[in-house]
Formats: sequence, structure tokens, C-alpha cells
Amino acid sequence: MPLDHIRYDLLTQEALRSVLRRVLQDAARDGLPGDHHFYISFNTGAPGVRMSKRLRAQYPEEITIVIQHQYRDLTVGEQGFEVGLSFSGINEHLVVPFDAIKRFFDPSVQFGLQFETAVAADEAGAEDAAAAAPAEDAKAKPKPLPAGKAAAGPAASAAATADAPAKPAAAEPEAETPRKPDGGAEVVRLDRFRKK
Repeated sequence: MPLDHIRYDLLTQEALRSVLRRVLQDAARDGLPGDHHFYISFNTGAPGVRMSKRLRAQYPEEITIVIQHQYRDLTVGEQGFEVGLSFSGINEHLVVPFDAIKRFFDPSVQFGLQFETAVAADEAGAEDAAAAAPAEDAKAKPKPLPAGKAAAGPAASAAATADAPAKPAAAEPEAETPRKPDGGAEVVRLDRFRKK
């Protein structure tokens, strides 16, 4: 496989995260318009994530939060966002870097984004490098990362609310063919268009 010197995978992830950043900035400034609300799944063990020990013990790997009616103090920066939510009647303050986010979904318009997290990208890059090592003699080259993913349909089927603890979303199967969720939208993976 040819080496991607431009790093389209990283550029795509950066562009998708800028969409998420803009949407959250608008919500922080103006509130949520119409019926829009957001399901955000993130890796709770990622660097920079801050949450209570109680919540981290309950969700050691992943959590899906909902930003809809009962959120407070939403602030958005260049690297992430902060928000106050209530879990089982207990107020929590979360700090979430954009790099920790795995999925974003707005069910009001069936729009979703799926991201490669830094941990997943490192693991995939190590697998790609191990597979390519025999073919590349002993030349030192950067490890390729998998392409980013965008979804036009549900990115997570979480049914969590801000008042109840969110259940960790199950990992999606790695399928070559797109699936059609109940809403009729099709999930499109960018790596489907990549040369194999």
C-alpha cells in the first residue's frame, strides 16, 4: 500500500472535529435551536478527560452523554468542551477533549459523526506497520493511520438521558458494506473509498 504523505486521514478527522466544535460553540452561545439535541460518546480513559471518581468507576471505558434539556455551563474551547450534567440526581462537571470523542449524533435530524480516537488510531497504526514491515525492508517510515469516518445516520444507539447514567455504547462491527438504520439513512465510511 502506498504511503500517504499528505495524511488525508488526519485532515479528515480534524475537519470533522471542527464541525463538532462549531455546533457546540453555537449551542453554548445561543442554546439548542428547535428540537436539536446531542448524544456524545467519549472514551473516559482518554488523556484530558476530567470527571468524578464515582462516574469514572461506573464508566471506566466509555460513556454517552446527552445535551438536551438539563445541562448547564456549556463552554467550548479549541481543544474540548466542559458541561454540567446530572447523573442519578447528582450534579457532575465533565471536561471532554475533542480527541476523546468517539461519536456525535443529533437524532432530531439523523446526523452523526464517528471519530477515530487517539488510542484506536495508535493501535490501528501499529497493526498496519506490523503488516507492512516485511515489505518495506528496514526503512523507517511513519505509521499510517486508518481513515476517518463520517455517518449520515445514527452513530450510536444510546438511549441515555442527562438524568440517568448513560450506558456505554457497544462497539460497531467493522463491516465493508454500509448498514441502513431504521430511519432509512445510510452510514457511509470514508475508508470504503480508500484503495485497499
